[in-house]
Amino acid sequence: MRRVVVTGLGAVTPIGNNVADMWESVRAGKCGIDRITHYDTTGRKVTLAGEVKNFCAEEVIDKSELRKMDPFVVFAIAAADEAMRDAALAMEEEDALRCGIIFSSGIGGLGTIQNECTRGLEKGFDRVSPHFIPMSISNMAAGQIAIRHGIHGMCSCVVTACAGATNAIGDAFRQVRDGYQDVMLCGGCEASITPLGIGGFTSMKALSTAEDPARASIPFDKERSGFVMGEGAGVLVLEEYEHAVKRGARIYCEMVGYGATCDASHVTAPLADGSMAAAAMTKALEDAKLTPSQVTYINAHGTSTSLNDKGETKAIRLAFGDAADRLMVSSTKSMTGHLLGASGAVEAIITVLSVKNDLVPPTINYQVPDEECDLDIVPNKARETKVECAMSNSLGFGGHNASIVFKKC
Repeated sequence: MRRVVVTGLGAVTPIGNNVADMWESVRAGKCGIDRITHYDTTGRKVTLAGEVKNFCAEEVIDKSELRKMDPFVVFAIAAADEAMRDAALAMEEEDALRCGIIFSSGIGGLGTIQNECTRGLEKGFDRVSPHFIPMSISNMAAGQIAIRHGIHGMCSCVVTACAGATNAIGDAFRQVRDGYQDVMLCGGCEASITPLGIGGFTSMKALSTAEDPARASIPFDKERSGFVMGEGAGVLVLEEYEHAVKRGARIYCEMVGYGATCDASHVTAPLADGSMAAAAMTKALEDAKLTPSQVTYINAHGTSTSLNDKGETKAIRLAFGDAADRLMVSSTKSMTGHLLGASGAVEAIITVLSVKNDLVPPTINYQVPDEECDLDIVPNKARETKVECAMSNSLGFGGHNASIVFKKC
């Protein structure tokens, strides 16, 4: 099996529209959750979200092309452009058939679907935009990135709800490790802060209805009451080690493990005993040939819902045993909100930077301890400490569980 390293990162998030700004926000424990501005929330139960701020799409894509793209694709392209620059990857010098993409979106162009449905009801459905279908289908972020950068290898879209980006990164890791590709762009994107998107999650009582941004996304806090929707994109460039060394690439760290399982239990609720999430973590460690005691930090799925945080705590204790007491486990969704199909990508980037920079991100706005979430969740302040090896978890509706592992190279 070939070694796989991370050579490029790109991000558009509620706490920064590039990786450097996002990481500084993480270090400072900055909250990106605020009042929704994308639409009028008057009379709505949910008024807070993690919106991308001060993002100028026209700086990324020509105005004439923007009208043909949903925001989820625009976020993806912006993050992919940054990752390609960061990796200093020149496609004219690469075998484009040995470079591929696996990218996720949990929902795709939900805003476009909502707008065109309204237009169809008003003007007739034969009058919807001719760009409606390619704007809304979930695979179009992957397709547009490939078109923009001339990437001809495997190009696929993972749709596994909130686990999607982590599955995409894990699947891309295997493509490189097993020799099918030399370079993979991977990650996820989402833009579902729309009346319909927020309304759907509100009606199933999944979202926090808090009005104070500091008490809305509060993972592992006893007063947690639901997640906060976020938006954005994250992209990683994974590369075969010798290929990266040969071209003189800067290496952040090595990706060493991936595990994926399914609860096969319920469409939204995780298994209460955490057994299948634990199995994903165990599989990732076995894949990496690491023991639980060798892991310093876990970036938890940590959604701020009662069931997830309690169940994930059980899963970590089941997978790590006595080593769980020495683990640092934080949820950066306390800062970004929950980016659905993009969350695993943004959190993977943060995990990579944690390994690279020896800093563990905090779980901010933590106030009330919960005896059922009894891990070291690095409350409120980042912690400078040696991070040799770290894991990132994602758990999605449908019972999808995915864990990935990075270590110093």
